[in-house]
Amino acid sequence: MAAAIHDALAAVWRIDGARIVGSVARLVRDVPLAEELAQEAMVAALERWPQDGLPDRPGAWLMTTARNRALDWLRHRQMQARKLDELGRDLEAQEALIVPDFSEALDAAREDEIGDDLLRLIFTACHPVLPTEGRVALTLKLLGGLRTAEIARAFLVPEPTMAQRIVRAKQKLRDARGPFEAPRGPDRSARLDSVLEVVYLVFNEGYTASAGADWMRPELAQEALRLARMLAGLMPEAAEAHGLAALLELQSSRMNARLDAQGQPVLLDRQDRTRWDPLLIHRGLAALARAEALAAQRGFYTLQAAIAACHARAVRAEDTDWPRIAALYAELARLRPSPVIELNRAVAVSRAEGAEAGLALLQPLLQEPSLRAYQWLPSVQAELLQQLGRRDEARDAWLRAAALAGNDAERQLLEARAEGLRHA
Repeated sequence: MAAAIHDALAAVWRIDGARIVGSVARLVRDVPLAEELAQEAMVAALERWPQDGLPDRPGAWLMTTARNRALDWLRHRQMQARKLDELGRDLEAQEALIVPDFSEALDAAREDEIGDDLLRLIFTACHPVLPTEGRVALTLKLLGGLRTAEIARAFLVPEPTMAQRIVRAKQKLRDARGPFEAPRGPDRSARLDSVLEVVYLVFNEGYTASAGADWMRPELAQEALRLARMLAGLMPEAAEAHGLAALLELQSSRMNARLDAQGQPVLLDRQDRTRWDPLLIHRGLAALARAEALAAQRGFYTLQAAIAACHARAVRAEDTDWPRIAALYAELARLRPSPVIELNRAVAVSRAEGAEAGLALLQPLLQEPSLRAYQWLPSVQAELLQQLGRRDEARDAWLRAAALAGNDAERQLLEARAEGLRHA
């Protein structure tokens, strides 16, 4: 019975935890405190549910209990403020203890703006005052409902390290005393970029892990996709929110085909496309159409989604519209210049115009300092050299790429390509 209650509570928290924290944070205007009060509701559930049985609506039970805890906290602070006033304490001491405008906070309990609360929580967790690693960790904890141990395991760091990272992020939020709100006007666009970046980084780490034994961490990719869908739903007029959702839907559609029966990585051109998920492709193409309809100029994520759509529409690898992909990468490079984007453009050009054309674009990148430790640069070079019949040079490049790989499965794949040339 107790185990079943624990499992049910964990499932409910995963689904409703972010909404509960967001709703409570709207009352107390303090995200770390809101999480503490929500956790108190969880403790109350562990005490009550084994005795009373699982409620008909466990999420609503937790929401009500957490909001009641918040109201008790507000009343207690209000009482403290009144006592200070009666004792004639100085203004500075009062301001240190009083939550601004208690009446408004208490009135907010009557409101039910769940969507707005979630949006506020997302923007708060991704506040620019936090370093990127703090934003990622806090987003996964508050929005994803993941435990600290799960986040630590996903990013291959010790649990105490991740716990400290989350504690520091919460303290920075408290110190910043930023309002619990979704920004409006010019600030909204800048802050949205921070939110989208966090979701994008989480997905990339799940799609191709930067370190460890596994090539992918599907749970991270799935969590990022869920957050991207949530953002697109909460911000229906934000083109790049739909662009990111489109990109993640389309990339996720290939997940089942990225490993073979032995668990070894399978690169895009060699994947069994019958294993691509047609529902995710449909969703991705629909989100892309929405993003393109909302903006006169395609943004960073929408352009990447358009590239992914070219692959999704190709029934066979040889049907891929490489000239269009090369043009899209050129547009992406103009929008956000980057050596990595140039590397991808070189690949696309090589497929559209031949290996020599791709290798010519690659030459300047071989001297790029920021790509010295990037394993895909020598791997692309190796592929193009191999196509041109320069086998010894290609093998050396494959081995250089393998030496740079931080992921074990990736390293084995690259070493196998080198080994194949040695015996051919």
